[in-house]
Amino acid sequence: MDIDILRQIGVVLGSLAFLGICWWAFSPKRKKRFEEDAKLPFADEQETSDKAARKSETSTGEDAGEKQEQGQDK
Repeated sequence: MDIDILRQIGVVLGSLAFLGICWWAFSPKRKKRFEEDAKLPFADEQETSDKAARKSETSTGEDAGEKQEQGQDK
């Protein structure tokens, strides 16, 4: 076997692997999963902002006043 034949086989196998990965990534069956996975980094921000909003809604005016007074004493 000549080195050129080995290189050609390598190019063909590399091309087939590339096409297989592209087919897997852009397959219509996986579109929904990839869209959900793309939103994962923002899911934590959403939960954090929801918790902060709930906490501010449940706190009373008294608690806010006490926190302000403590800040002024320092």
